[in-house]
Amino acid sequence: MLKIGAHVSASGGIYKSITNAKIIGAECLQIFGASPRSWLAKGHSKEDADKFKRDLKDNKLGPVFLHAAYLVNLASSSADNRQKSIQSLIDHLNIAESIGAEGLVFHVGSGKDAPKDKAVSFIIKGIKEVLSKVKGQSKLILENDAGGGGKVGSLKEIGEIIRAVKSNRVGVCLDTAHSFESGLIDEYTKDKVKKLFDEFDKEIGIKNLTVLHVNDSKTPTGSHSDRHANIGEGLIGLQGFKNLASEKRIKNIPLVLEVPGFENMGPDKKNIDILKKLFK
Repeated sequence: MLKIGAHVSASGGIYKSITNAKIIGAECLQIFGASPRSWLAKGHSKEDADKFKRDLKDNKLGPVFLHAAYLVNLASSSADNRQKSIQSLIDHLNIAESIGAEGLVFHVGSGKDAPKDKAVSFIIKGIKEVLSKVKGQSKLILENDAGGGGKVGSLKEIGEIIRAVKSNRVGVCLDTAHSFESGLIDEYTKDKVKKLFDEFDKEIGIKNLTVLHVNDSKTPTGSHSDRHANIGEGLIGLQGFKNLASEKRIKNIPLVLEVPGFENMGPDKKNIDILKKLFK
């Protein structure tokens, strides 16, 4: 069954994110397990984690996704930065396990001027280390990006990483805005949406698609500029999302909003209601 949700605040206690999700009509949710702007990630008390899981079940919400720290860059040419990134992912994935989250979404990274094959090899090695240190069910979920700046994250590169890691605890997050901004898709027509998921299936496999970040884009296709817009207010547009909704291969994939909100307070009920009308 299709679940539509959003990234919501967990400020003041991780379990408070459930109330925030309910207020806007979210059916699933994404949160930060710790500060996204710090290498340090302190875990939550067993009491808070248990309350979160209990409240989640009582409110019939889920799945839950965590988003990793923005600092993480497994592709970095700096060994120190790579090790800090690995430790950060270990800490955040442990939090994901403690609250029963589906997985931890993270940006694949950038090798800047380094050869792409070298950057990809760093990512593969880093993911393997993280998974070896954190046992359980929660996945590491690789997110495609807006491209540019030596970033790794094309469908072909993500597919290569997944095949090399060989773990059922690795998944993929496809972001609609990033796909547009990177030039992976230049217009969300029905034919081009079909072509996008044909390519995804060829390079990665639809079975590995774990979650969709559903965001409109403030910037043009191929701009490599990551700026999200509310659904229908950006350059993808309502018709683009309507065409996306017609793609049968994503009918059961959770949809998570990461938009500014119509009052610039973050994802809101209006954005969720728009998606529900388009997708359900």
